[in-house]
Amino acid sequence: MRIKEHSGPIPKPMVCVGYRPILWHLMKYYAHYGHKDFILCLGHGADHIKRYFVDYDETVSNDFVLTGGKDVELMRSDIHDWRITFVDTGLSACVGERLLAVREFLGDDEWFLANYADGVSDAPLDRMVEFAQASGRAATFLGVRPNYTSHVIQTDPTGAVTEVRHVTEMGLRINGGFFVMNRRFFDYILPGEDILAEPSHRMAAVGQLGSYDYDGFWACMDTFKEKKLLEDIYNAGHAPWEVWGDRRVTGDGHAGPARPHAEADPTGLGDGSLEPPVLAGR
Repeated sequence: MRIKEHSGPIPKPMVCVGYRPILWHLMKYYAHYGHKDFILCLGHGADHIKRYFVDYDETVSNDFVLTGGKDVELMRSDIHDWRITFVDTGLSACVGERLLAVREFLGDDEWFLANYADGVSDAPLDRMVEFAQASGRAATFLGVRPNYTSHVIQTDPTGAVTEVRHVTEMGLRINGGFFVMNRRFFDYILPGEDILAEPSHRMAAVGQLGSYDYDGFWACMDTFKEKKLLEDIYNAGHAPWEVWGDRRVTGDGHAGPARPHAEADPTGLGDGSLEPPVLAGR
């Protein structure tokens, strides 16, 4: 809702950064790491997403040769080897309900990836997957530092303020919207529940919820201001989330190393299947 007045009737994942919607940027990110079997959990504006991919124009983001004014020879392709499953999961369903709705499409895969489809990062997905699988937890999310502009205060019993600190100095982390999940996650969620509501408390209580802490680039797109920031980064030619190309920032601190929240406990799960990514808009 916070970005709706600027995006019109299209769903937030279809708001563009550069020439392509943020959903495309995320799918390119996953494809770069070899995950090209996608399930799109559709709701509001599903027709826009379906139409976009059915009528996908490769020439928008790829070099090509035009002969005779009509024959197009692509020099490279974006999505020729992608498999995309489009599933209507309801107009008002929460993310947890959307994941339950597409459970059958996971087949026999033990592990799958999930994403809110409204933010980008240059986090090393392969290392995050290794960490999550080694821990054996039911769900692991990308733990990032909040980029809020507010301050946090501390007071004494009389109401006197004893400390004022910016929220980024508090050592806080939030869920960045990138998940690695074991299908055991479905044992902790009931119909109508969202991921980070009751299921998160159940998993945390038994040590089945993990955070892969990351201090590199991460940004969400909840507001028009945040969309403008991503546009500015993209237009400057330094898009750190484009790990598949040459527009990412390197060597200046944006792409810092990942720091796992706790030492991994190897379990032999490192070779598990990881198809497909599930992109559920919120």
